[in-house]
Amino acid sequence: MNLELKKRISTSIVLIILIYVSIFINLYVSLLALIIISILSWFEFIKMTNKIYRVKNEFVANLILILSALYLTIFSGMSYYIIAIDKIYFSYIILICALSDIGGFVFGKTFRGTKLTKISPNKTISGSFGSFIFAMMPCFILKIIFLYTEIYFLSFANNLLLNLMICLFLSLVCQLGDLFISYFKRLSDVKDTGKILPGHGGLLDRIDGVIFAIPFFGILGYLLNY
Repeated sequence: MNLELKKRISTSIVLIILIYVSIFINLYVSLLALIIISILSWFEFIKMTNKIYRVKNEFVANLILILSALYLTIFSGMSYYIIAIDKIYFSYIILICALSDIGGFVFGKTFRGTKLTKISPNKTISGSFGSFIFAMMPCFILKIIFLYTEIYFLSFANNLLLNLMICLFLSLVCQLGDLFISYFKRLSDVKDTGKILPGHGGLLDRIDGVIFAIPFFGILGYLLNY
């Protein structure tokens, strides 16, 4: 295991622990954590977009500033709503996103191969496939817990097919979110959105998939009454 992968996994573990602790301590602590994460991510995003548009087009820069703030507010609100309904449910979603990210990195570095897109030269088709594979792991873990214990904390745990489809959907959204942020990083000619997280760069580098997965999952859950 190379140093970069070790940093990536260790950072993911630390972040997941911090997120889970904030979730289970108190709802208000969760809300505060979400607000802090959203604000820091917003600053990183605006720093990039200002570098691209502030001089060239003031209107576009201001529009992006407003829309990104609105979107991250929706992300925080949706996340808080899911946490309030079921903390385990929210934890499950975060785990899917984290493993999707790790799977893409592991498969991409191991198998390399054809590039996925010009937007992000480091992304490969094998990495995308790895993201889908790893994203399904929480579903099987949940299935095992459901079958061999008396823990029935999630009413949907027995629906394997639907859960697999949701895992794949969330992985797809995470990957598209990653590419969306990568597009702006490429335009602004930066490697990372920041330097706050070892092995990841900025906070936005780490949660670019999550900030898209949560709202889209909320929409999907509403449509499926799930």
